[in-house]
Amino acid sequence: MLTSTIAGRYATALFDLAQEQDALERVETDIGALKAAIGESADLRLLIQSPLYGRDQQARAMATITDRMGLGPITANLIGLMAYKRRLFVLPAVAEIFTALLAEHRGEVTAKVTAARLLSDAQIEALKTTLRAKLEREVKLDIMIDPAIIGGLIVKVGSRMIDTSIRSKLAGLQNAMREVG
Repeated sequence: MLTSTIAGRYATALFDLAQEQDALERVETDIGALKAAIGESADLRLLIQSPLYGRDQQARAMATITDRMGLGPITANLIGLMAYKRRLFVLPAVAEIFTALLAEHRGEVTAKVTAARLLSDAQIEALKTTLRAKLEREVKLDIMIDPAIIGGLIVKVGSRMIDTSIRSKLAGLQNAMREVG
């Protein structure tokens, strides 16, 4: 709870500042790059989460990282402030909340899609069209690949979930057979 409150404050401040300076697209790009870097680098995750690194160590390391990544001044300043305040541990949540604020601002909704394999461009467009018609909003897809679902899709939009995966259908069939036998 405390983490989401802290992250929400930073994300809202970042969004407001970016909007005020007409830099939403730049900050969106920065946040996307930062999310990818955090996802790919165990060392970066350790740096932002470990209390073993001091304030100065985190600030210097993050300044170097933001510089090498070419992040804009708004994003770099936020990260510097978070390092100074010892709040880097909420950086992934800040990124997620910022992305949600931006989507809401644009009238978009993000659908988290899990597929067993890569979807073709035609399949992605068909899915977007179907969801856009159903939700009456612009849809952005966040696609993850999980071969364990065997086939089909799992689509999550907000609190709603549509599970057409073969794994789910097999589990339902297995449960039905237990009840019969």
